[in-house]
Amino acid sequence: MEITETLTQDLHREFKIVVGSGDLDEKLTGRISEMQPRLNLKGFRPGKVPISFLKKTYGKSLMGEIVNKVVNECSEQALKDRSLTPATAPRVDLLSELETVVDGKADLEFTVKVDLMPEFEIGNLSELEAERLVAEVAPEDVETSLKRLADSQRVFNDKGKDAISEMGDAVTIDFIGKINGEEFEGGKSENFELTLGSGSFISGFEEQLIGVKAGGARSVKVTFPEDYGRVEIAGKEAEFAVDVKAVKSAEQVPLDDKLAQAVGMESLAALTEAVRKQLEGEYAGASRTHLKRRILDALDAAYDFALPPGMVDTEFDAIWRQLESEFEKEGKTEEEQAQSEEELKEEYRAIAARRVRLGLILAKIGEQNGLDVGQEELNRAVAARARRYPGQEQKIYEFIANNPQALAEVRVPLFEDKVIDFISELISVKNRSVDPETLFLDPDAAAEKLGGAEDKAKTKAKKSGSKPKAKTKAKTSKTKGD
Repeated sequence: MEITETLTQDLHREFKIVVGSGDLDEKLTGRISEMQPRLNLKGFRPGKVPISFLKKTYGKSLMGEIVNKVVNECSEQALKDRSLTPATAPRVDLLSELETVVDGKADLEFTVKVDLMPEFEIGNLSELEAERLVAEVAPEDVETSLKRLADSQRVFNDKGKDAISEMGDAVTIDFIGKINGEEFEGGKSENFELTLGSGSFISGFEEQLIGVKAGGARSVKVTFPEDYGRVEIAGKEAEFAVDVKAVKSAEQVPLDDKLAQAVGMESLAALTEAVRKQLEGEYAGASRTHLKRRILDALDAAYDFALPPGMVDTEFDAIWRQLESEFEKEGKTEEEQAQSEEELKEEYRAIAARRVRLGLILAKIGEQNGLDVGQEELNRAVAARARRYPGQEQKIYEFIANNPQALAEVRVPLFEDKVIDFISELISVKNRSVDPETLFLDPDAAAEKLGGAEDKAKTKAKKSGSKPKAKTKAKTSKTKGD
């Protein structure tokens, strides 16, 4: 075996490897010798089939197996001899014709290209700072949730033949929608129960049904939003012929023990406490989302090191495929997009680099501090994901459990959260009180709302993937913290 290093870069190596045909034949003979005692062929005594006969009979199929094994072993040896740690699976390209190699007429020649893991040190995490947005659950928030729960228990009663509809009433309707005089898919229904003011239909539809009577009819004209989910009707004007079959008013449900018992609680006091705890849990979850984002931003700002190009390419390809799928679904052409394809690719490649960098940082912090996802913890997460598909739980569970890629998709966020929780105990975290509306905004939107021009510029820069000045120079496991 002859290994020649043909390209040396910081995080990339390329090798040319040659394995002589004689070496391959020797390995083939050894493989056949292993098989010989176990073979029982017609015309030969058990275990006494000649090696030459076995080579003619099984040589080609066995040589293919040997070539694959030799390629893997030689690739691993090239890295091991040089103490190199691959970041991705090595890429192997054959230079010789495989058929002639299998026939024993040529040496096996191939190239190995591999990206390497970067070397960097984790600094003192306690020097990092992050902000956590927090909000208190106010009594009025609990009251609002209770009223929403009571509304869900409302009963609608028929108002009578001559009664007219008001906001908050429910109407039973048949409707047929047309665009340019032609019916369109999804624009027709019968006996549809619509609560006026619920926002179930596009803007303007429900308002035009205020003042109708049972047995009456009305023509409703609306314009579908430009960003409507179905491209073929987005931005177009439509007219609906609506027949009103019934008008009903809601019977308000009081906040009392009877309501609590209807939803499985002993009393209104118990229900109120349960709602309060649920809201506290939701607020805590939102706070954690903001803190995680700020921790990732702090790590991204504190560490800057070269990245394996193959890892960035793989991450970028995944992001770009998803983006193209969304554009296709929305029916957007390049001309309709705010940015050109070149600009978008530059932006999302920067995001891919951020994800890879953060993934490597979190992986190293986890490794250095013995953080891992236990099997029991992983099993619970897989079971929780399977429960999202009622009736198919067992099938989904088995699929994930037996599919390494699907299992990794469950394991990675668990590991990341564990590392983020570990980091949050070490760094300086400052709480910032905000209103609930701000708390439940996307981290970028919240930063823009709370910050001045400088903060908005930082947010814009982070969205585009550019990095602020790093305090210490030094988007996998990969993290979705962009």
